[in-house]
Amino acid sequence: MNKIIRRFYSLLVLFGIDPKKTYYSAKGLYWYFLDLTALKKQLRLSDKSFPLGKLYPFLMDRYDNSGTASGHYFHQDLLVARRIYLNNPNRHIDVGSRIDGFVAHVAAFRTIEAIDIRPLTNNLQNIKFIQADMMKSLDENLVNSCDSISCLHVIEHFGLGRYGDTVNHEGYKIGLNNLSRILKSKGKFYFSTPIGPQRIEFNAHRVFSVDFLLKFFSDKYTIDNFSYVDDQGNLHENANLDSDNIKTNYNCTYGCGIFEMTKK
Repeated sequence: MNKIIRRFYSLLVLFGIDPKKTYYSAKGLYWYFLDLTALKKQLRLSDKSFPLGKLYPFLMDRYDNSGTASGHYFHQDLLVARRIYLNNPNRHIDVGSRIDGFVAHVAAFRTIEAIDIRPLTNNLQNIKFIQADMMKSLDENLVNSCDSISCLHVIEHFGLGRYGDTVNHEGYKIGLNNLSRILKSKGKFYFSTPIGPQRIEFNAHRVFSVDFLLKFFSDKYTIDNFSYVDDQGNLHENANLDSDNIKTNYNCTYGCGIFEMTKK
């Protein structure tokens, strides 16, 4: 029953109806009007330095946390940005990671080149942008062009059409092979993707088993570090790659595996 309810809830959100937001917004109306009444009384006795402008209600913030310090993106972005800072490569290229997350973190302390299938219209300091489809033929200027590359929570989308790319069941292979071609020998590859029982949840993403990824990478890379974010959103840094945990995907149904690897 809970699974059915969650799916129905997800369907409502897909069409712009969020029952949780509706509930807390309605609950927040009481406090909004109570606080507005109190402010108006105070304004009548004030020096009118700040007259009341248009009403701009925010009804949910009193019920929310101060921020989100958990989950796939929060942990992977900080962890990998820290590793790049410590390793200090000559040239770092990112493919598809969040501009307003990981890429911005790295741009705070160094230049980063970002490749994405979608355009980026802003000119941003320390971010050099290239629009390209990594499922198509690779620009020869990019081959063996960097000693450090990242692709965080991206490869699971390749070939599913979600971002306007061509539907291709093996799109992830094409993308990973192109990433390897960009990276020089002995270069660092920072990679993350959802982990759990292997499947496609169309057209959102793929989920990879840890065993599948390890076998896929074994010919091209040595694994320096493996970390993961569990189903509760907690980070487990420098986890042991032992057979029992690999077999169970670290007990994740939809976790996030974070790999730091060196190209052979």
